[in-house]
Amino acid sequence: MVQMNIQSLLEESGVNIDNFELEHMDVGSATPDAADYFFVEATLVSALPNIPTEKIMPLQSIIDKEVAREALYKVLDENNISHQ
Repeated sequence: MVQMNIQSLLEESGVNIDNFELEHMDVGSATPDAADYFFVEATLVSALPNIPTEKIMPLQSIIDKEVAREALYKVLDENNISHQ
């Protein structure tokens, strides 16, 4: 659900999605070098003790697209990636 929302939001935001790679993984498989950012349901953050907090984007809801939009746009803004 999160991956589909993020992909849809990237497409809607007008960014070149070829510059992004999205993957789904369980928290047990997550390692610091596996991704630049981890979009994760907020209650699972404590299950990622080895991931730097600045790489974790906690989501209060994994089904609310607006929650995902806020987190995604924060990442895009922090990386100076323009979007609609």
